[in-house]
Amino acid sequence: MSADPTALYSRKNPFPAKLKTNRKLTAEGSAKDTRHFEIVLEGSGLAYEVGDSLGVFPTNNPALVGELLGVLGFSGEEQVPDPNGNTVTIREALTSHYVITQKDKKLLAAIAEKDPSASHFVPMTTPEGKAELDAYVWGREVIDPLLAHPAAKFTPEEFVKCLRKLQPRLYSIASSQKAHPSEVHLTVAAVRYESHGRRREGVCSTFLADRAETVPVFVHTAKHFRVPEDPSTHVIMVGPGTGIAPFMAFLQERKVSGATGKNWLFFGDQKAATDFLYREELEAWQNEGVLHKLSTAFSRDQSEKIYVQHRMLEAAEELYAWLEQGAFFYICGDASRMAKDVDTALHQVVEKAGGKSPEEAAAYVEELKKSKRYRKDVY
Repeated sequence: MSADPTALYSRKNPFPAKLKTNRKLTAEGSAKDTRHFEIVLEGSGLAYEVGDSLGVFPTNNPALVGELLGVLGFSGEEQVPDPNGNTVTIREALTSHYVITQKDKKLLAAIAEKDPSASHFVPMTTPEGKAELDAYVWGREVIDPLLAHPAAKFTPEEFVKCLRKLQPRLYSIASSQKAHPSEVHLTVAAVRYESHGRRREGVCSTFLADRAETVPVFVHTAKHFRVPEDPSTHVIMVGPGTGIAPFMAFLQERKVSGATGKNWLFFGDQKAATDFLYREELEAWQNEGVLHKLSTAFSRDQSEKIYVQHRMLEAAEELYAWLEQGAFFYICGDASRMAKDVDTALHQVVEKAGGKSPEEAAAYVEELKKSKRYRKDVY
């Protein structure tokens, strides 16, 4: 829901916003395509706080939709129900309403039923076959098993019944509405890779990067990820890669509101020359005294990989001193590896600089969480 209860626009009724800016942040030679997007909210009544996320409803790549229709032998004009029961053309259904990238066991079971040569899918559809299913679906899309089993023929309606509803994606907001009253900014890495001999792409990240002019959006509130209410509180932010997004918002907010607490950002990526996101803005904030410390870790700029958690350990004494002065500690980014490594490093910082046993350090970090001074926005 929007922060403004009178707002007309919500997840059920997203606002058709204009995409004003689509700027590449990574330089030539980067392994990544990370972009800065500015979306116009004028006339939407949508309000957001720093720490919130923006929900974006993407559409699928029309080229993939066309290829899928060809494989299925459909013209694209056949009428089918969308997930809400409205009648649309199958082209519209596959473009705007259904997931056509990740497939699930419902589709595999249907293919196995129609083509005896696909019987190897049957064990994957059982609870015991989960590991086998996961291994098969990784890097494959709806089109792959159809290409492999052309004898499996579907009617348009049968086919859409095997698909899941296309869901919006949530992105951490990279702007403060106090600094940009009629806009919302995002920091998004366009996902593109090859697998099983085909080019693949992230649905929403490439929708924004390659195709979007109008973006259907809503605000997703995240009350757990706010700047401290007391403006004199210090803030430590750990946001490698696109995890920097909410901290761009935090720094804008702290600047506009004249917060007197210090700000320390840990940022990391692959190479300083090509992947130093928002370098100019961050250096300007350092010069203005908004950003008091900037600790960077570029993993591929030296023979052994250095990450943000290594920078935390190097600065253990000062980091611990900030915590002792009441600083809030924030992490944004990858939950599976980075957030765990940063959490481990935080425990080690408290042990090393605080002279505590592992048990005492664990209790110290637990207390940070209880007092809501340790906050995460991980995905």
